[in-house]
Amino acid sequence: MDPGSRAGAPAASRLALLAAAAGVVAVGIVVLVAGFVTRSPVVSSWAAPSSASPSASCGPWGCAQQQRFAAASAYLAKQPGYLAIVVRDRKTGAVWRAGPVDHLTWAGSTPKLALAVALLERSRVGQLTLDATARQQIADMLNWSSDKAADALWDRYSGESLVPRFTGSYGMTGLTFVTGFVHRWGHLKCTPDDLAALMGYILDKLLPEDRAYVVDAMRAVGPVQRWGVWGAGPDQRPGNKDGWSVEPDAGTRHWVANTVGFAGPDERYIVAAMYHLPPSVPATSAGIHAGAHTVSDLVATVVGAPVPAAVTVPDHE
Repeated sequence: MDPGSRAGAPAASRLALLAAAAGVVAVGIVVLVAGFVTRSPVVSSWAAPSSASPSASCGPWGCAQQQRFAAASAYLAKQPGYLAIVVRDRKTGAVWRAGPVDHLTWAGSTPKLALAVALLERSRVGQLTLDATARQQIADMLNWSSDKAADALWDRYSGESLVPRFTGSYGMTGLTFVTGFVHRWGHLKCTPDDLAALMGYILDKLLPEDRAYVVDAMRAVGPVQRWGVWGAGPDQRPGNKDGWSVEPDAGTRHWVANTVGFAGPDERYIVAAMYHLPPSVPATSAGIHAGAHTVSDLVATVVGAPVPAAVTVPDHE
């Protein structure tokens, strides 16, 4: 969840502001949380290339990329909580996964992307009308993740009725409302595969005019969302939709830091990562810094970009 909500405020900040006193310490590229020992299990679709047989096939990704995946898996394994990532090559169809990819995580503001797509599609075929106010609200959702805009659109266009479109047409089969909460865009859980499926729908099936609009908007997000897939670096021309919030689970409250987007020439690579941080991370700016930088550095490691990633993350007051 994002500006103006229970989750964050749109102010830019850097890794140097990470508060050690709040319980989070940056050690190299690894973010450790004091007093928490549970680790994310690593489930990788591809093995690292063997140094003993450099001529052996490294699969559709190639040996250099397999080495980056191995480094990313090692980094991910050192993080507390539940951190998972999915990468799909749209050209070859190859998919790489690491971490607890089946863990249902609070989606934060990532469903705003699905909401925007559904409204654009339905408007295109005359099923609803988007006036200037609605179009500005869509732009605000995509650019700086406006909660107010998402609330207004959800109420005006019966957002709950659009969710079957998300789970069906968009392939977000694991998307579900959280039990005990009213059915709103901010009360959904999903997996990285669900977010990757949504991104794949946008890039491969959305009508060209709407696809171009969404892709351009994701490439031009405001500073509050310049992290996550943004960590791939400018050479990869990334675009993303991020989601961050403090959420309840099992009687505790914890941060989530999620990102979905694309990188590479012609938006070749789809990337989705979700991070359910442990409750020991304080519900302060230190928490979102830990989450956003960890997710960004994971993406940067996957693509071979510099780490720590040069990103901007939101503050939380």
